[in-house]
Amino acid sequence: MSLNEKQQALCNDSPHDFSDLKALFLNCSLKPSREFSHTEALMSVSRSIMDACGVTTELVRVADLHLPPGVQPDMREHGFDRDDWPELSERVMDAHILVVGTPIWLGEVSSVCRTLIERLYSESGKLNDRNQSIYYGRTGGCVITGNEDGIKHCGMGILYALQHLGYTIPPQADAGWIGEAGPGPSYADEDSGGVENDFTQRNTTFMTWNLMHMARLLVDAGGLPSHGNDRKAWRAGCRFGYENPDYRN
Repeated sequence: MSLNEKQQALCNDSPHDFSDLKALFLNCSLKPSREFSHTEALMSVSRSIMDACGVTTELVRVADLHLPPGVQPDMREHGFDRDDWPELSERVMDAHILVVGTPIWLGEVSSVCRTLIERLYSESGKLNDRNQSIYYGRTGGCVITGNEDGIKHCGMGILYALQHLGYTIPPQADAGWIGEAGPGPSYADEDSGGVENDFTQRNTTFMTWNLMHMARLLVDAGGLPSHGNDRKAWRAGCRFGYENPDYRN
């Protein structure tokens, strides 16, 4: 997706170096990659901005994968013959920025998106080297499209889930486009007005830059400080700010 004049100028004039950052875009369209996705068309605006700023980006159509429902890291150990989550999880862990995209169906995120969030949750018990959730130090956002109201509703659910797992959510971390209520043209359809919609393009641009800025801050700071959120210390009886047992021995 080509950038408009304002979006390209922001990339050209940026004084910031994002070249060491990685971003993963997970499109939760119900359609496999052989079919056109309007959600992916809007996600590609954000991805194009990151590409222009030197971020290494990857986009995955989640419907192309086999992700059984469940909240365990490998559902093959729980009765399923195939599970592509372990490999996808490695790509999630390799990214500083995660952008989840979904269409709206019946006012909610897609079933693919719901399954993705459950599988992200399956890893939340694992800890980083600071005894925090392994998602600490990463930043997340979302992109939503549809032909009915619900962008903010869907965004609330996705962003709540990401922050609960440990992602840092910057200001204005959601973007979306909806057409008229009921059947009608979708985001990238001719004469839909989606691609030209200034509000959508503005929000997508702001979201993208906020994600890059937050990721830059987190990487430069070495993640979040562990004082007050160290799980092993808490289990050992430490109460931050008071006399604590020595749990490191």
